[in-house]
Amino acid sequence: MKKCHIAYLACTAALLGTGLGAAPSVAGHTVHVVRPGESIQKAVDAARPGDTVLLTSGTFHESVKVSTPGLTLRGMGNRTVLKPDPRVSTSTATSTATSTTSAAASAASAASAAKATQSCAEGGNGICVLGTKKRDVKGVTVASLTVTGFTKAGVFSMATDGLTVRHVTAVKNGVWGIATERSVRGVFQDNVARNNGDAGLFLANTIKEEQGAADTKGTVVEHNRLEGNRIGVTVRRLRDLTVAHNHLTGNCAGVFVVGDENKPKAGFVTVAENHIVRNNKSCPKTAKLAALQGSGIVLTGAEDSLVTRNVIEENAGKSPLSGGIVLFKSFVGTTSDRNRVTDNVLRDNSPADLINTDTGKGNAFMGNDCRASKPSGLC
Repeated sequence: MKKCHIAYLACTAALLGTGLGAAPSVAGHTVHVVRPGESIQKAVDAARPGDTVLLTSGTFHESVKVSTPGLTLRGMGNRTVLKPDPRVSTSTATSTATSTTSAAASAASAASAAKATQSCAEGGNGICVLGTKKRDVKGVTVASLTVTGFTKAGVFSMATDGLTVRHVTAVKNGVWGIATERSVRGVFQDNVARNNGDAGLFLANTIKEEQGAADTKGTVVEHNRLEGNRIGVTVRRLRDLTVAHNHLTGNCAGVFVVGDENKPKAGFVTVAENHIVRNNKSCPKTAKLAALQGSGIVLTGAEDSLVTRNVIEENAGKSPLSGGIVLFKSFVGTTSDRNRVTDNVLRDNSPADLINTDTGKGNAFMGNDCRASKPSGLC
């Protein structure tokens, strides 16, 4: 593995040094190098499965749509920045989810590249990874870059299988930092999502339709830093998903696991070993949610989930959802059932460390290190 990594870096260095746009890389795949002022979309459309599109240092004013399986879109860390193209008008009311088509994996003309870019950009998104209703796009990686200033999402994905988003910084995007829907086996790891309009990381079954919770088949959200968003991580109408080892601070709420009246219910979500501290930003109510402030972890309308070994400190507010760990009957009347809240450390959360206002059955609070609960006796 180490030799392969060294070989990859050597190949990349050679490409940058010689100024070549594309050349053979390890294992027969190609690295397509793109510099500021050149078209990322054109390189993506020219790539084959398994290829890498490498963005050099600098600022790119572009949106990019990826539908090639196995493609890696990689930058040079914080030195690679994607911002909106000021020449493209956007509409946050129109989601890229409704304009998805199957993209060609072979080389495309400049006209087709422009069309593909607009289908993402006009939806207000920075990077879009899109499958189709009939086929998920598999094995795509987005890594080591910054996306900022987009009116909807920095990175948006739909109908993906095995998508990896790693070392991405999503800052000051209008709705979500990184968002995914109708996808399975995702890995969202070592990202920073800061000061986005809604969730730093948003994961859902589907955004526009009413459907039962979907099985993510083991999606993982881990080692991310989520700061200054409305909600750090939102898990909406999903099952079989893990949120672990993340640091959440300065949001209005840390982690939301949300279900509703549809069947199957949201559930089988594990929230473990996160550090959730001072999520005390104040956010006004919306059409679907009360005002938020001082919420650590909220479960509403969820079943058979595990909240364990988290450290939750100094989350304080006067919202109905304020508190360290809160079980809350959903606003559409769905109860939370058979959830386990175990072995967490909670300090100085207000109005209490543990709160259960749900009327669901089989919820258990065990082994938590805390001082105050509503009702009393949960600590």
